[in-house]
Amino acid sequence: MVSLTINNKNVDVDVDPETPILWVLRDTLNLTGTKYGCGVAQCGACVVHLDGEAVRSCVTKVKRAEGKKITTIEGLSDNNDHPVQQAWMEVDVPQCGYCHSGQIMSAAVLLRENPNPSDEDIDIAMAGNICRCGTYSRIRKAIHLAAEKGSTEI
Repeated sequence: MVSLTINNKNVDVDVDPETPILWVLRDTLNLTGTKYGCGVAQCGACVVHLDGEAVRSCVTKVKRAEGKKITTIEGLSDNNDHPVQQAWMEVDVPQCGYCHSGQIMSAAVLLRENPNPSDEDIDIAMAGNICRCGTYSRIRKAIHLAAEKGSTEI
């Protein structure tokens, strides 16, 4: 049994402690907003926050999360009202949308750490998140808009 705090809720899950967080979220807890992309931490579709740090849940073992706070896209805000989520919708960032939960989670950490990033800052911070549809210019625009909106605490 592994005890976790996910989106501010305490849960006990009967899984092998070596199981990647992604599979606990998706298969055990039915939190399917976090996506499986590559399985080797290269694409960023699976990004969640672990005590505020952006981590690749496809390779992060659930045992690492014990005693820490996991935040998924479902827990980023109550009503999709986090500034990054609002900006994503205003700019109409997604094309297929598959990568965007990971993109949003990475952008939220970026803006918490750097509330007024330059284009270069954004490009560096988001380099590990792949968008097969190529919406990178809209992603950058949305991050700047979210920065203008203000408070991006997570």
